[in-house]
Amino acid sequence: MMEFSFLPPRKAVFGVGVSEMVGDEVVALGRRVMVVSDPGVVKAGLVEPIRKDIEARRGETILFSQIASNPRDVDCEKGVEIARDFGVDVLVAVGGGSVIDTAKCIATVLTNGGQPGDWYGFDKLKKYPAPLIAIPTTAGTGSEVTTCAVVTNSATRVKECIQDTKLAPSVALVDPEMTLSVPPLLTAATGMDALSHAVEAYTCTLANPLTDIFALKAISIIARWLETAWANGSDLEARTQMSLGCLLGGYAFSNADTSGVHCMAESLGGLYDTPHGIACAIFLPFVTEFNISADPQKHADVASAMGVDILGLSPEEGAMRGVEAMHRLCANLKIPKLKDLGYVKEADFPELARRAAQNVSADSNPRKAGEEEYLELYKKAYKS
Repeated sequence: MMEFSFLPPRKAVFGVGVSEMVGDEVVALGRRVMVVSDPGVVKAGLVEPIRKDIEARRGETILFSQIASNPRDVDCEKGVEIARDFGVDVLVAVGGGSVIDTAKCIATVLTNGGQPGDWYGFDKLKKYPAPLIAIPTTAGTGSEVTTCAVVTNSATRVKECIQDTKLAPSVALVDPEMTLSVPPLLTAATGMDALSHAVEAYTCTLANPLTDIFALKAISIIARWLETAWANGSDLEARTQMSLGCLLGGYAFSNADTSGVHCMAESLGGLYDTPHGIACAIFLPFVTEFNISADPQKHADVASAMGVDILGLSPEEGAMRGVEAMHRLCANLKIPKLKDLGYVKEADFPELARRAAQNVSADSNPRKAGEEEYLELYKKAYKS
């Protein structure tokens, strides 16, 4: 008998220019505002208009932008200290997934107390985090609508996850114009992250009929528009479609899960600080091929959603055409190979495999995979 749950999204507003609504949204939640961002987004000039809009509505703002590309617990702790000193009652995150996840972590500790590490795991929050408005500046993580925050434990260099239905931002303002300045490599990386979210949400063991709808639509949009956005960052239609694909993928995986791709990518990112989207792009074709035997038809559906002609092919053959399309997409986007990163050591593969097998999403992979299987996948990706 079919049984599943789906968390309805909290408020999300989508469209060109909707970031200008931030002042009105903020004053409904509080007056003393921490704007969370990173140095690149600040330099791009995306933060100051947000602060001015809030201050024009009698809000008071303080900026916290000391955030690494993979958010760390120490960054969150510093943010909490600044927020408490300022008397923050609402946060506004302007940035990519690292910024939004950091803001989620800060908001969690502000109301629940303790340290970030006290809240790693599932459904541990005692109170709702402080109100958070998320304004994404990349089309990749979907963190603006998800119920999780990934934070690196700086002592162990392991990526940890706070997962709780209370953690979704209060409001998401998804404005494609905010992504126009994203450079090509980051466009490619975040886009492949979004694609991996959708693929894994559709094929993982926790997929359900509702997440399938969101995931397949996300796959089709991203596969159609990512190369265009990468080649011409000023193409607003391409940026709009990518923002939509990312949003749909976020709804899908936050109500299903990710799986082996993220297990491997988060292990790599924790140990080497590899950009998350690059890691997801590297491993997506290899994990997808590994998983085909668990459900050939679903993997053939992925290929079809990517625009691959699978007419007359068996599910297994169609699924492999999808894997080939993933490899081509990575090549077209100039995603580096694992070996080409230059710092990955084969001697670290057993540790990476151990971490992947222990990842919180490991059980969601459609085909059973332990340390031995992940070790072989790291080796295969490295030799490709």
